Amino acid sequence: MNEFLHVTRNGQILEIVLDRPKGNAIDAKLSREMGQVFAEFRDDPELRVAILTGAGEKFFCGGWDLNAVADGEEYTGDFGEGGFGGFPEMDSLLKPVICAVNGYALGAGFEMLLRSDFIVAADNAQFWLPEAQLGVAPDIASFLLPKMMSRVKAMEILLAGKRLTADDVAELGLVNSVVPQAELMDEARKLAQQIMKSAPLSVAAIKEVIRETEQLSFNECYRDLREGVWPEFSKMLASDDATEGAKAFQDRRDPAWKGQ
Repeated sequence: MNEFLHVTRNGQILEIVLDRPKGNAIDAKLSREMGQVFAEFRDDPELRVAILTGAGEKFFCGGWDLNAVADGEEYTGDFGEGGFGGFPEMDSLLKPVICAVNGYALGAGFEMLLRSDFIVAADNAQFWLPEAQLGVAPDIASFLLPKMMSRVKAMEILLAGKRLTADDVAELGLVNSVVPQAELMDEARKLAQQIMKSAPLSVAAIKEVIRETEQLSFNECYRDLREGVWPEFSKMLASDDATEGAKAFQDRRDPAWKGQ
């Protein structure tokens, strides 16, 4: 495993700590290693939720390693199966990823957050896209930010390089919660435990539907639902878990999910 990644199994939670001094910047080699970690998380039936954070209290991720860029690493190079940071382009990853932002999320380190499922931010976290001022363009953020907020706010971040505090991104609806630095991982684990109360096949089906319907009309969504074109959704409907939830409710007990 890459020396800059600390990976720990905490029950059904996989905790991944990015630890690459000084700023937790990611080059292509490290990104490919992160992709391997997320692929193993995807394929392990015992794991339900992943939490990604940074080491220390200053940097979550400083973005793309500019030293690697200066040495010739290409903007559209091989960053691995899941794209930069290991998961943003991994469409087959139908398990939730929580990002626990412990400090600065800069450039691509900010962008990768936009493809996570949940974001918990420490109150000292800061977010910034400096790419336009470095002669390039932020790809993921250009794709997604104008769809996630008002166009003018997105342009202020993308083109004018506005720096955002944790409270700023909370006001924009980009994070789930902001907590004191010392409580960050506890908050992320609490969120993971809450997610795991949901049936694993239901979680996978929801992520699949979100992925497959982004460009569809409401009527097209129902057409595909009724035609059974989403395999994870069909698997969920035919599962034992689909009736276990109702039985548990009737019996006034917690459901015992089997993932089948």
